[in-house]
Amino acid sequence: MIWFSADYHLSHKNIIKYCNRPFQNVEEMDSVIIDNLKSRVKPGEILYYLGDLTFKKDVAIEFFNEFEEIEIHYIIGNHDNKEVLQVAEQYCASISHLKDIIIEEQPITLCHYAMRVWNKSHFNAWQLYGHSHGTLQPIGKQYDVGIDNNGFYPINFDDLQKIMEHLPNNFNFIPKERRNRG
Repeated sequence: MIWFSADYHLSHKNIIKYCNRPFQNVEEMDSVIIDNLKSRVKPGEILYYLGDLTFKKDVAIEFFNEFEEIEIHYIIGNHDNKEVLQVAEQYCASISHLKDIIIEEQPITLCHYAMRVWNKSHFNAWQLYGHSHGTLQPIGKQYDVGIDNNGFYPINFDDLQKIMEHLPNNFNFIPKERRNRG
């Protein structure tokens, strides 16, 4: 199974009020987020994490130790400091600001931020992002994989396929019948 998630902000007290998260304190928030991740993503599976894990090095170490049997690909967010990224480098299969992947022939661009256009968007490629905490409407085949937009759970590829079926084409989509015209 392939999973996507973003914007945990572990141990970040102010994120509770900034994003109106339904938690009394960071201990409760962190516990729910970690438990939700454990309940879905199993050892041997893949997680694409789209940034903003924590500000704290020790929290990052604890997180990656807890999930070291999961293949994590880390997309850097704006709150990911140098210390946290140094920890991520020790545990993650890849770290980048932007990543293009293909799953079951579906091209997908991963970035912490929503984009206006992306690689193969004119062929209805998807773009997955975080950062906006569920407050930004997607354009075409985009989706916010952050936990604030997904009930504080990661989302899997199969569920994303169902969501994308109901989203409009990308604004720059070129139908197949128009692609081969000279």
